[in-house]
Amino acid sequence: MTTPAVFTDSNFAQEGDLVQLQGTGHRSHLIVLEAGAVLQTHRGIIRHDDIIGTPWGTRLESHKGNPFYLLQPSLGDLIKGLKRGTQIMYPKEISYILFHMGIGPGKRVLECGTGSGGLTTALAYMVGDTGRVYSYERKAEIQSLAIKNLSKFRLQNRVEFKLGHAEEGFEERELDAIILDLPNPQDYLHHVRQSLRGGGTLGMILPTFNQVELILKALKEQNFALVEVSEILQRFYKTDWMRLRPVDRMVAHTGFLIFGRKVDRLAGDDEYEQELDSDENNKLD
Repeated sequence: MTTPAVFTDSNFAQEGDLVQLQGTGHRSHLIVLEAGAVLQTHRGIIRHDDIIGTPWGTRLESHKGNPFYLLQPSLGDLIKGLKRGTQIMYPKEISYILFHMGIGPGKRVLECGTGSGGLTTALAYMVGDTGRVYSYERKAEIQSLAIKNLSKFRLQNRVEFKLGHAEEGFEERELDAIILDLPNPQDYLHHVRQSLRGGGTLGMILPTFNQVELILKALKEQNFALVEVSEILQRFYKTDWMRLRPVDRMVAHTGFLIFGRKVDRLAGDDEYEQELDSDENNKLD
């Protein structure tokens, strides 16, 4: 069987491609096309041979006549389709992390707290074949699930999975970005400084106010500048054009995102406060 591709430039689904079969009601299946294979669902059977060579966007039907759309999965689809052993980050946080931290082709990124591999999947996809992701996790059984998840999408070769605790520090140096998904990141900022290049970005996610207060104090003490705290709320709407309104539930608070940049030393407090005042005045203008 050919090596599957997460995304392909072809206009047709081919053997070895990773495809998404999107049913009605937002129910979908991620499969790797293999000649002779069969997908069995409670809505009927779909043969892989009937998909291979079919244009993307085609509406297919199971043997019971239930519809499925043939699509190339997005990065969000990959993350939502992961098997979970622990809670994964929501795409709304992951997308902002990637954007704000400048994660792209060729970047060297470290994450501490592999979990089920949701963020790892996004990082591995974004750094491309020329970048590298270093993922630390202290529990082997949790990390093994993440490895299986990334192997499904053929992204595992972009990641070095390591067993270890943040208190032991990190082997890598001159990294572009570090992401800590830990309850007490303030205890490990000295290790972060050793591994992060000058001007590199640190990102964290924390669920509560008191945790954020502790890390803000520590970031100042450890010379991290341009600190930002934010949370991202997401609200969906029903798509019936005659009855457009919000859905009954929204994805509200799932965690605070905290970012900072490694610098050699901070500006004086007075100068820092003046910069903040200037920013606020510019917003008002």
